[in-house]
Amino acid sequence: MLVRDNKVCNVPHWFKFVRFGQLIIGPPGSGKTTYCKTISKLLTDLGRKVVIVNLDPANEVVEDLEFHIDICELITICDVMNHMNLGPNGGLMYAIEYLETHVKWLLDKLHFYQEKPDSYYFLFDCPGQVELYMHHCSMKNVLSILQNKLDLRLCCVNLIDSHYCSDPGKYISTLLLSLTMMLHLELPHINVLSKMDLALKHKNQLSYGLDYYTEVLDLQYILEQLQEDPVNSKFKKLNAALISLVEDFSLVHFHPLNKKDNRTIVRVSNAIDKANGYVYGTNEQRNIQAMLSCTIGAETEQERIGLDRDFYA
Repeated sequence: MLVRDNKVCNVPHWFKFVRFGQLIIGPPGSGKTTYCKTISKLLTDLGRKVVIVNLDPANEVVEDLEFHIDICELITICDVMNHMNLGPNGGLMYAIEYLETHVKWLLDKLHFYQEKPDSYYFLFDCPGQVELYMHHCSMKNVLSILQNKLDLRLCCVNLIDSHYCSDPGKYISTLLLSLTMMLHLELPHINVLSKMDLALKHKNQLSYGLDYYTEVLDLQYILEQLQEDPVNSKFKKLNAALISLVEDFSLVHFHPLNKKDNRTIVRVSNAIDKANGYVYGTNEQRNIQAMLSCTIGAETEQERIGLDRDFYA
């Protein structure tokens, strides 16, 4: 029992051997590397020892961001394209398959931090090619090996550019993309609407309030908008079927994120800690209120989306 007589008991002895982390995915341009930089600063300020792992062989050097483990030491997209005569997409697929074949290289790099007495928190910055997380199995296999061999507790953080909310067709596409990733990767999953500071500048383009898009409310309104478009009206039955699919699973919702708003960064971080179980053993906030906040429905509507709705809608 973690909670007894309104007190949080000591963490189980096995907890100190468990490592936690985030798998950061999302389409190109959604802000994955920027998110790594932002969230690593927050976690470091909280006292966590953060290890940033770059799994994107096409990732360029980012100012003020140090990769502790970099796949480019093993393989780069440029080398693949030059030697295998592949394009950017084929090169990324080949690189991840190569990583799966040589996963021992990654295990050895991570094992260096596993052997140390300190507990490290891992951030995996991943490629933006969505095929890797929808139906291609190499990334999924690598993650399975990491979890089984190193006892890593990962949470998938899927970043979606918030400007997609301004277009009904693009919004439905992001819902399908997010749902497919959740089902394929089989990990605790947090969907994030990134770049909310940019969405604020174009908030008049949103047909509904922010909570409609974050909570994924009645999608029939989106369907009506699609039918008004002369192009999309030709695909009435297909659009209805896609919307019905998303609603039937009822798994997708989003957390708004603005890198300039620490409040949204903290809320996303707390959601991730709840998803992968970090909150149950952390020394940062070991009290009954923190434990109870993990229960479903513990937050009021105003606490969940009230301020965000006021600021961004």
